[in-house]
Amino acid sequence: MVQFDHIQKTYQSPNGEICALKDITFSVAEGDFVSIVGPSGCGKSTLLSIAVGLEQPSGGQVYLDGQPASQALSRMGYMPQRDELFPWRSIWANVTLGLEIRGQKDDAHLQRVETLLNRYGLSGFRDKLPGQLSGGMRQRCALIRTLATDPGLLLLDEPFSALDYQTRLHVSDDIHAMIRQEKKTAILVTHDISESVSMSDQVVVLSARPGRVKAVHDLSEFKGLSPMERREHPHFARYFNSIWKELEH
Repeated sequence: MVQFDHIQKTYQSPNGEICALKDITFSVAEGDFVSIVGPSGCGKSTLLSIAVGLEQPSGGQVYLDGQPASQALSRMGYMPQRDELFPWRSIWANVTLGLEIRGQKDDAHLQRVETLLNRYGLSGFRDKLPGQLSGGMRQRCALIRTLATDPGLLLLDEPFSALDYQTRLHVSDDIHAMIRQEKKTAILVTHDISESVSMSDQVVVLSARPGRVKAVHDLSEFKGLSPMERREHPHFARYFNSIWKELEH
């Protein structure tokens, strides 16, 4: 479904050019959940920004079903590090914001949002403000807002990084289940190796800057298991240690 084809990214600085990404090539099959991990500053978030059109590559192209991603932005949903819920808007007004911007607040789309709120236990909070919700509930709201426009591809940029560890475990389980149930293709950027192994079909490991694809791990043996179930699997530590060593060298 998604193809990163020889992506390059170079920035200009007072001291000359800085190469952030170099010859990034990998693909994501439809319905798969892929995580990207790598050292701090290796260009993980930049790669998502390029895919969603927030930044332009210096070379290469991202394709969505064979079409340049820049021509298919309406088919992508982007979830940044913070939930970005507007504190003065109700939960309902927040989760329907994307529909409002796109002029899609018709009965069919609004009914979809109602269904998502009911399905994920948030219908009773539709009139609350974000400050009245827990961190985990806010993240679920942010994902529902992203799902409201029915994108085929979800791009998740460290969406759990602001949560405490216990909440993070529960929310990653919830979000993983939601994405699987909605049958979405997803790419997650994370610095947490355990998170990547517990949620993904594949883990793409990037090198230190300039970011290159160092390895791709196939986790298909975990198919059908929840993140919490994967963490208890006897092979979990093997994948964790392998990725850890790749990041260290």
